[in-house]
Amino acid sequence: MIVATADAMEALGASLAQSLRPGDIVGLSGGLGTGKTTLARGILRGLGHQDEVPSPSFAIVQPYEPPAVRLPLAHADLYRLENADEIKELGLDDWLTDGALVVEWPERLDPGLLRDALAIDIAVGEDGARILTIAVPGAWEGRWPPQ
Repeated sequence: MIVATADAMEALGASLAQSLRPGDIVGLSGGLGTGKTTLARGILRGLGHQDEVPSPSFAIVQPYEPPAVRLPLAHADLYRLENADEIKELGLDDWLTDGALVVEWPERLDPGLLRDALAIDIAVGEDGARILTIAVPGAWEGRWPPQ
């Protein structure tokens, strides 16, 4: 999938948000500056969040709860974490009971947790457009592509 602009990336995220349900994980992979946080911002906007959506690069996990969003969601950026113990301490799997996760740098998570995750890899094309490669697990069939 080709996404030409940051606005289009945010719109894709907002559309994707309509399909999110408790227990979902959206994994966002790609280099620095490829648009992972922009896509996450769109997801949050699609869930109803009206305030600022900061990058969780330094906070590592940024939680969002109703009534600000229709579904509890944690936006995590695992870039700065290096070992499994640090990641386990975050308790990300706790969000999956009633909410969802958007995880930047998901390759640092336990692969078992990602079994049913929608995996989106973002690369930058020569013209600056984003090239998205999406792996759709069975849990997402009928929900991807977003309507």
